[in-house]
Order: sequence, then C-alpha cells, then structure tokens
Amino acid sequence: MSKDNIVEEKTEREVVYDVDQSYGAIVKRQFNKNRAAVWSLRMLGFIIIIGFLAPFIANDTPLYAKYEGKTYFPAFRELAVDLGVAKWQPEMNNIIDWKTANFESVIWTPVPYSEVESDLKNIHYVSPIGKQDVESLRWRHWLGTDESGRDLLSGLINGTTIAVKVGVISMSIATFLGILIGALAGFYGDNGLQATKIRVLFNLLFIPLAMFYAFKFGWFAIFVFFILMLIPNLLAMVFEKIPIFKSKMYIPLDLLIMRFIEIFNSIPKLLLILTIVAVTRQSITLLMVIIGFTAWTSIARFTRAELLRVRNLEYMEAAKSLGFSEFRSIFRHALPNSLAPVLISVAFGIATAILIEASLSFIGLGAEAGVATWGKLLNMSREQPAAWWLAIFPGFAIFVTVTVYNLIGEGLIDALDPKMKQ
Repeated sequence: MSKDNIVEEKTEREVVYDVDQSYGAIVKRQFNKNRAAVWSLRMLGFIIIIGFLAPFIANDTPLYAKYEGKTYFPAFRELAVDLGVAKWQPEMNNIIDWKTANFESVIWTPVPYSEVESDLKNIHYVSPIGKQDVESLRWRHWLGTDESGRDLLSGLINGTTIAVKVGVISMSIATFLGILIGALAGFYGDNGLQATKIRVLFNLLFIPLAMFYAFKFGWFAIFVFFILMLIPNLLAMVFEKIPIFKSKMYIPLDLLIMRFIEIFNSIPKLLLILTIVAVTRQSITLLMVIIGFTAWTSIARFTRAELLRVRNLEYMEAAKSLGFSEFRSIFRHALPNSLAPVLISVAFGIATAILIEASLSFIGLGAEAGVATWGKLLNMSREQPAAWWLAIFPGFAIFVTVTVYNLIGEGLIDALDPKMKQ
C-alpha cells in the first residue's frame, strides 16, 4: 500500500470518529435526510411565529402613534391591558375609532384590521379579486370580507393563534397524563405495586367524588383531582397504624390501566367531546382541556411499552440495588430513556387536536363568540356558497397545518427506527 493511500485511509477514519455517534445526533442526522420533514419543521416555526405575533400583524390598533405631542405604542399597550398588567392612558380612552383619530404620525400593522372589526363600506361578501371601496391599497382586504365586512386575512392570522394554542396546550395536558399513567403501568406491571387493603378501599370510594368536584374547576381540574385524592390516602395512613388494617395486596395496575384505556378508546372521541361541550359553556379554554383529557391514551400506551422494555435493563437493576426510590427510578432513569417514541404520538396528536377544534367550530360548538378560528371562518362559507374565498383560504390553512404536523411525525418515525440508523 502506498504512502498516499495510508494517509487517505487514516484521514477517513479520523473523519468517522469525529462524527458525533450519540443517540440524539444519529436521530438528528436521520431526520435531516427527510427533506419533507425538515421543510415541515421550518413551516411549523413560521406558523408559530405568526400565531404569537398576530396582535402585531393584524390589528385595527396602530403599532406607533404620536398624539398631542406624545408618543404611544397602542398595539403593545392593548396586549398588556388584555393580560391585566397595564391600563390605558386616560387620553387614549377618549379615542373611539383609531382610524379616524387625529394622529400627528402613525404606523399601522401590516394588516390594519382586527378579526372582529366590520368595514361598513365593504360588507356582503366582497371578493379578494373584485372591486373594493377603499382609499388605497394600504386598506385593501387582500383575501376578501364576510357578510359583515370583517377582513378574512385578519381572521386567518388571529385564528393561527388559536390553532397553536389548541395544539400545544391540549397536547401538553394529554402528554402529562399519558406519560404519568403509562409510566406507572409499565414500571409496576401487575405484581410490582403493593398497598394495604384499607388504602385501596378508600381510594376506590373517593375517586368518583374527587372527579365530580374536580371537573367543576375547568382548567385546574387535574390539579384539584390530585389534591382531593390526598384525603383518602391521609385517612389510610391513620388506619394503617391499627394492626388489623395492615394486610397488603398486589394491585394489577397494568391490567387495570390497559382495560380502562380499551374501554375509553371504544367510545367515539368526537362523540364524547360533543357530549361534554354540549352540556358545558362554550369556551376555547375548556375545549382545550377536554381535548387534552381525551387524547392521552396513545401516549400512555407508547410510554407503557417503553417502560416494560427498560425496567429490566442493567441500569435499572443497578438503580434498584443502590436503594434508589421508585420515584427516582421512574422519573430520573426510566422515563428519560423512553420518551423518544412519545414525540411521534404528540406530533400526530397536535394535528388531531387542531382538526377537532376546527370541526367543533365549524358546527358552532367551538370557541365562544368574538374569537376567530379557522373552523368558524370555514362555517361562514355554508351561508354563501358563492363566496369561494371563505372556503378555500381557511380550508387551505387547516390542510397545511395538519399536513405539517403529520410530515413531522412521519419524519420522527423514520429517524427513530433502528433499521434506518446508518
């Protein structure tokens, strides 16, 4: 072998060794090979930015205004007022219509309309390509208006905020429940958890009562439920001091949880959500909570399967032999090595949550009045089939967002597949 070939082979080996061979780095390289997933991730970032910056992109309140010699930032102040951290200046409260106010100088948002503002000069379904009664292109409705003269582009942009919130918040709830329940089922199995009979009895009797009172608190239901469930366990601690109540039993936790998941999945999810929404008040926050409480099962099954795989591995046996608590073994050692496949379920779950919210808003059971969502905008097209823009643009927004999440999910499936790692 020549000297040049030896040097070249040595250089190639050094390059191979320099490449990060950690699990995260391998998954990242595999994901980057899927161009559709990579571009979907970039598109998702753009959608999230639009959702967070919606008040500064589409609003009838100016970004900057100079009024009576003073400088104001009304759009930023409006957001602070809505969050409850600030109040309007007294002179700003006197302004009824921002567009007719006598500003010395003003800078408007790129889309100078809010999602609820009616342009009375362009009512009754003004087409985006038709003639519009506007002073200049600056005030044109680029995607048309609805029957009341509300700007469709502003509705789409502000609806993006709702779509992002619904996906993230509802799946955050579902992920928390799914990981917690799935981890317990996978780690303990059917013969890994023992409890006194009196503790089991108290918990079984108190669960329906805790659920009844907890769900009255809406968004905080899950936290109230866990707080209420402390009561039977505290009572059990008192009774367990009596010798007659110290006898223990094995709890088939995995069996109980999996049978509950099967029963829960046998109920049509959309029908269950419709039933709950129909008997409660219309609220986008409540809707996000309901979707989260009905979307945890797939995450729980993924987590359970991974915990069943890792609980008998060497590092888990080492943690047990060192005397680590079960809580530490689950959440410090087992879960961090089991969550990668859960990301796939979360990605698909966010897409499903957005579709459910759009479906409910389409039939009038979604967000409360005054909140623009893509489903509501799509619903308006039923009243006027000739207003094609009310069907195409919201429908396209839903299609793109759901497709983006699905492509990211498929990219994660390929990246996490051991057969694909090269």
